[in-house]
Amino acid sequence: MSEQTRSHSGPARPHMALVRAIYDWSLDEGFTPQVMVDVTVPGVEIPADYAREGKIVLNIHPNAVRDLEIGDDHLLFSARFAGRPENIAIPVESVLAVYARENGQGVVFQAGGSGIAPQPPEPGREGEGGAVSSDGRQPGPRLKVVK
Repeated sequence: MSEQTRSHSGPARPHMALVRAIYDWSLDEGFTPQVMVDVTVPGVEIPADYAREGKIVLNIHPNAVRDLEIGDDHLLFSARFAGRPENIAIPVESVLAVYARENGQGVVFQAGGSGIAPQPPEPGREGEGGAVSSDGRQPGPRLKVVK
């Protein structure tokens, strides 16, 4: 294996291993695993209307997504946004954090996925089909009681 190949594939494996570990831990504890994604990274495929300030938080609980694949260098799954099914692709470089929604415990990755930052994001709220904006609000239509 060349030095260039090793340096490219090396960080991806532990990074996604941490994503998988936090995902599994969250499910084991009865929590909702979420990932924060930098949507400006090439290769990210999400519905653009749901990102806020270049970021999106996605609920990846099995009840919110279908066909979740946590590979060595990507996350792939299908989720519903405003009732429409969408195929989601998230390259490892775009994963900013993985954590449990209920308590915020997890891992925050530094820019470029080269390390771990000390503070997990604040717990958010689950949105329809797993989509939650970076500020914790579900984007899209809201129902309101009118008198």
